[in-house]
Amino acid sequence: MRDFHFPGRSPVLASNGMCATSHPLAAKVAVDIMERGGNAMDAAIAGAVLLGICEPQMTGLGGDCFVLFQADENSDIKALNGSGRAPAAADLAALKAAGHKTVPLRGPEAVTIPTAVEAFCTLSEDYGKLGLADILAPAIRYAEEGVPVAQRVAFDWPEAGKALQGHGKTHYLLNGKPAKAGQIFAAPGQAKVLRKIAKDGRKGFYEGEVAEDMVAALAEVGGVHSAQDFAQAECFYTDPVGGPYKGVDLLEHPPNGQGATANLMLNMLAEFDIAGMDPLGAERAHIEAEVTKLAYDARNRFIADPDMTTHLEHMLAPETAKKLAELIDPKKAMKAAAELSEAVHKDTVYITVVDENRMSVSLIYSIFHGFGSGIASEKFGILLQNRGAGFTLDAAHPNAYGASKRPMHTIIPGMLAQSGKAIMPFGVMGGAYQPCGHARFVSNIQDFGMDAQTAIDAPRAFSDGNAMKVEKGYSDAVRAELAEMGHSVNVPDGPIGGAQAVLIRDDGLLEGASDPRKDGSAIGY
Repeated sequence: MRDFHFPGRSPVLASNGMCATSHPLAAKVAVDIMERGGNAMDAAIAGAVLLGICEPQMTGLGGDCFVLFQADENSDIKALNGSGRAPAAADLAALKAAGHKTVPLRGPEAVTIPTAVEAFCTLSEDYGKLGLADILAPAIRYAEEGVPVAQRVAFDWPEAGKALQGHGKTHYLLNGKPAKAGQIFAAPGQAKVLRKIAKDGRKGFYEGEVAEDMVAALAEVGGVHSAQDFAQAECFYTDPVGGPYKGVDLLEHPPNGQGATANLMLNMLAEFDIAGMDPLGAERAHIEAEVTKLAYDARNRFIADPDMTTHLEHMLAPETAKKLAELIDPKKAMKAAAELSEAVHKDTVYITVVDENRMSVSLIYSIFHGFGSGIASEKFGILLQNRGAGFTLDAAHPNAYGASKRPMHTIIPGMLAQSGKAIMPFGVMGGAYQPCGHARFVSNIQDFGMDAQTAIDAPRAFSDGNAMKVEKGYSDAVRAELAEMGHSVNVPDGPIGGAQAVLIRDDGLLEGASDPRKDGSAIGY
């Protein structure tokens, strides 16, 4: 139990259903959906779509999603890949001939076909109870009426808003300026799109005037996307990957998501006496940083489009982790992994929902960088992701930019399980930080006995490229010790990521946790 002399959050307890996410309106809507007879899948979709209105710099209908879920306690835990492909006319040689060394972050070349809407429609039909019209009604209302801009969203908007271009400025600036806390942000164009999806399903988005609007916006800035590219958008079901760590199994979404990186990190951490270290000390932070460098180097080499990822078993093998862990000097920092691409940013939303029948949903949904590509459609204001920036321009690499390929993705939903049963859907936002965040969260719980809220609240450090970002929650003495080990230490301007979790307790209660680094909350009933 936390010390009530100090500011903080208590875990939220409930008997029937629970949602934890990064904006309270979305959490409330998810609970409302369950109280009206919907299940966790209905609630997760309803909340996720609303997050695109509440946190437009982070996500939206022009993005992708990944989902882990368990329909009930007797079902297998499944994964759904809602990530999109590059257009069929994507041309790596043309990009290189134009002098590019990476995929341009804000160019049409970075725009892959948004596939989250396809995923939401599929999941609603296959696992939902209420239907799209009921699920999307709250987001339609808030898109039309507007929502007050929250503190963290206002903090992000000025810097992220620099990416906006053309129609993006029209739809996502208020009187030509970034939104401030308390101002009302509305998206009437998106409300019209959501009504079309509610009526016609995927065809309302991927065919007809909405798709035409997106194709036209891309063509306007030199994109090669076609109506056929949008019409052929598809999601697919698959199986999680994962492995054990000190009594629990960490299940992750398989490639093209980077989830296996978290499993590799935990396998390496298992080679050290982490539980014998100070959880907020330099020794643990150093080992974690070195493990991060090695695991991310493996990620950069191996993870790509599912059809191109060939070394996943090697990456997950305990003997691989053991050999890598032997490379770590407990007193000296090693060189950082070489960057593969522009896949290093931090703009994502996450929502987890558990209902009264213990359906568990772990859903992550993103447009990648702040305001994605910055390109929005003229009529409806659909902001398009820049997930193609996750490709490399090395033609020999499995993650090479190419026609109809899916790029390596940073977004990863998580699920802790025991004996095949979900016990905690969770997620840690933060772009490239996410595998490190997953490993740290699990270690906080399993090595140090923290509850989920305490594990989320605990300060974070991240070896990000050549810099080691260390939050203010660490002491100056720890930062100095890390610097002496050879880390290039800095305190980031903003917090590292955000997290949400719902624990299904042994006594049947649900225990929700929500990161104070975001505006959100856990709400149960």
